[in-house]
Amino acid sequence: MDAHEARRLHEGRLMRLAHVTGVGIGRDEDSGEDVIVVFVDRAVPRALLPAQDVVPDELEGVPVRVLAIGSVDAQDPES
Repeated sequence: MDAHEARRLHEGRLMRLAHVTGVGIGRDEDSGEDVIVVFVDRAVPRALLPAQDVVPDELEGVPVRVLAIGSVDAQDPES
């Protein structure tokens, strides 16, 4: 399964996890392979998260990367 299919399959569940603000596809800087990128509002150590809110290391064999980007707010397109 490729990264796009794995993302589509798991995006809904990932978006329900604590601190998750988005899910996308990126490229691993070292290997060059596609990865699922999970955007979070802040980095929280795994040990401090309830088990049900931990982002998995991989989905359907596709590596998952977590990227803390801060809070995301909608912008007024006329501003």
